[in-house]
Amino acid sequence: MVMSIEENKSIVRRFFEVGPSRGDLQAANELLAPGFALHVPLPCSPGVQGIDEVISACRAAFENLNVTVEDMVAEGDRVAARFTARGMHKGPFMGLPPTGKPIVMTGMEIFRLENGKIAELWGEANLIGLMQQLGILPPMGQ
Repeated sequence: MVMSIEENKSIVRRFFEVGPSRGDLQAANELLAPGFALHVPLPCSPGVQGIDEVISACRAAFENLNVTVEDMVAEGDRVAARFTARGMHKGPFMGLPPTGKPIVMTGMEIFRLENGKIAELWGEANLIGLMQQLGILPPMGQ
């Protein structure tokens, strides 16, 4: 089953809405292929369990987490998305205690779709910018 580029973009947009923004892991997992592969620079399990861990950890750390898709570009079976995540740092994140500070983090993800499901996800986020906002790292140039 070959999906159109617009159908693939719709699946990815839905994943952002139900997964990171709402924390509905069941709805997010329904969009993932059985052999889903995750490629992110974070300590997590492989596959579906890993993406569930990443979403759960981010939602636990950042109250009112909302992820906005800013841009999407698609070709063939790939969809690239540039996103902005916003929330309040109210829980531990990567070993850091909560600061109560608001965060705005940008990132990009590339998805590979197969038969109407997300088969692979490669993700990169601006973790240095996040650490600067939380006061863990000094601003650039200081």
